[in-house]
Amino acid sequence: MFSFSGKRHGVTGSGRLLTGVAWAVLLLGLSLWGRGGVEGSARLSAPTTGDVAAVGRPPGVALPPARAPLKPAEPRRVEVPSIGIEAPVVVRGLDGTGAVAPPPSATPHAVGWYGGGVQPGSAGTALFVGHVDTETRPAVFYGLSGARPGGKVRVSRTDGSVAEFTINDVQVVSRDRFDAEKVYGTRENSRAELRLITSGGTFDRESRAYTANVVVSAYLTGVTESRAG
Repeated sequence: MFSFSGKRHGVTGSGRLLTGVAWAVLLLGLSLWGRGGVEGSARLSAPTTGDVAAVGRPPGVALPPARAPLKPAEPRRVEVPSIGIEAPVVVRGLDGTGAVAPPPSATPHAVGWYGGGVQPGSAGTALFVGHVDTETRPAVFYGLSGARPGGKVRVSRTDGSVAEFTINDVQVVSRDRFDAEKVYGTRENSRAELRLITSGGTFDRESRAYTANVVVSAYLTGVTESRAG
């Protein structure tokens, strides 16, 4: 299941921020995503309350400098070694209601990337989403709330390169206090950034949605170039 309270992947492939009607539709779609979810009413999410909500960037965590953005290339796989995430990426668009389509229910261990947004490694914010669980078992982002600043996110791209991002912020954002501009907007315009997002908080049976979102923010700090050619 997945429950979004704001916007998902917020930039075009060329790195331009979504604006106007497109932005508004995307925000609405994300707020609705997860109410139907994967295989009914999931209740298996890992703890995402208490101290996790205040992780942010703890004092004393040294973060590396940002690397210059890369040329555009679509993602193929996402890896977060510190919490055991390694998954294929599926490109997602908007469904008939204007919501960003989640990863198919048949593939709860795939990560969705909004194909109308920024390509990871390019300037701007690339957005990735994943289910936290199904009705019967954990899904791809079940352990996402365990990510910490300083950890790495590696994205294998279609040009053969692997873009390495460093996590600089982990937050649990409640649905009633969700500010899409702050959560999904690019923190520094000159950087290539990404967000990993899934459900958090508790599962509300009445609304059939989670009460919060886990949002992991990271920025580009390295790249392994393709050896092809």
